[in-house]
Amino acid sequence: MNDAHLHMIVNHFPIVGTILGLLVLMGGIYFRSNSIKNTSYFLFIIATVFTVFSMATGEGAEELVEDMPNIGHEIIHNHEELAEKLAIIMYLLGVVSVIGLISNIRNHPKAKFFSYAIAVIAIVAVLLSSKVGTSGGEIHHTEIRPDSVIANSTIKDTETTMDKD
Repeated sequence: MNDAHLHMIVNHFPIVGTILGLLVLMGGIYFRSNSIKNTSYFLFIIATVFTVFSMATGEGAEELVEDMPNIGHEIIHNHEELAEKLAIIMYLLGVVSVIGLISNIRNHPKAKFFSYAIAVIAIVAVLLSSKVGTSGGEIHHTEIRPDSVIANSTIKDTETTMDKD
């Protein structure tokens, strides 16, 4: 197994884990349940650990695919830049989630504040992760690129069909 394969395995966990964690956290805030909030904090911490693995395998994956046909340095560079920004947000989310977990366990007066702060960070992470995931998918899935011949011809075919109706 090479870095590209490992990267493909681990890179989905930060995205899916953060989305799931945000949904669980929203439930914990709504139901005012520290147990549910703690579950979301664990999900965020696990997602952060997978972010570390994803970043560690990304460079090796880049080296393996950057010279392949239909894959240019620009599209990989765009994905890498977005991933680095997401990694910073995810590291922050992981650290603040550890603090939120400890504050909940100790019934600290600031525990409620941390739940809202973590929710805001998680929302930013989810929004950014959708861009990172899309830019990563565009590396090999040329059909989802905005400048794709397939995507543009499908749009033109749809417009032509709509014009006929």
